[in-house]
Amino acid sequence: MVSNENDNERKETIKAISDDGYEETRRRSKVTVEDPDATLVEHLDDLRGMLIKSAVVFVFFFMLIFLTIQYWFPYLSKGHDLIVRGPFEVIRFYIRTAGALGLGLSLPFICRFLWQFMKPGLVDKETQFLKSYFPLMFLLFLGGLSFGYFVVHPISYYFLIQMGEQNFDVLVTADEYMSFLLISTMPMGLIFQLPIVVLFLHHIELLDAALMRKVRKYVYFALLVITALIAPPDFFTHLITVSPMIVLYEISIYIVRIRERRAAKRKTKAAE
Repeated sequence: MVSNENDNERKETIKAISDDGYEETRRRSKVTVEDPDATLVEHLDDLRGMLIKSAVVFVFFFMLIFLTIQYWFPYLSKGHDLIVRGPFEVIRFYIRTAGALGLGLSLPFICRFLWQFMKPGLVDKETQFLKSYFPLMFLLFLGGLSFGYFVVHPISYYFLIQMGEQNFDVLVTADEYMSFLLISTMPMGLIFQLPIVVLFLHHIELLDAALMRKVRKYVYFALLVITALIAPPDFFTHLITVSPMIVLYEISIYIVRIRERRAAKRKTKAAE
């Protein structure tokens, strides 16, 4: 009898604990900054919601581009004579173009969803920085795309075409043209995020102006390597591509130096 009573009490205790845990989980609509602690299931549920929203946005832009590509691509091709080599290349061109541009257009929304998912786990210092500089990140990305489209792409395209015409009859397919256009524009949008990366490292006290000046030559070498990997394969385009990267790095040093001076002034006033 005693054993049965103990078993019953144990079962009731376990059930009460389970019910309390279920009620707590049921009451929580999402992980928030005020209530960041959550179970693995709750984090996975929030992650699933973020992935679903990102997928919906991507599919929307994919279908929009896929269904309207015949209207805007003639403007994007800038009047170049392009060819296709068969029906399968047509559908491959449509799918690859819609996928690449759909991902690019979805990127700001995906970053926003990712920010909402990560925000409860970030400290106030990181949250404040990302919230303050998010508009600048978007503007720099657009600036990089514009630089790639209006400067890097036309110069490198005409340079390589003229080089080929010296010995060959150059025929450019629509798929090859679009691939070259994406290679010469999309990486520029990411490269132009360099000041934001530097400012973030300085904000979390991992980088300062003195260290940036000290490692300048190593950074320049790394930028040359990155340019060789992402830029079209000719030296002239590499030079055009690496120049704004070097300028952005020097601007980053200048901005970090100004921030350090302001921080030193605030400390001096606080000490007085």
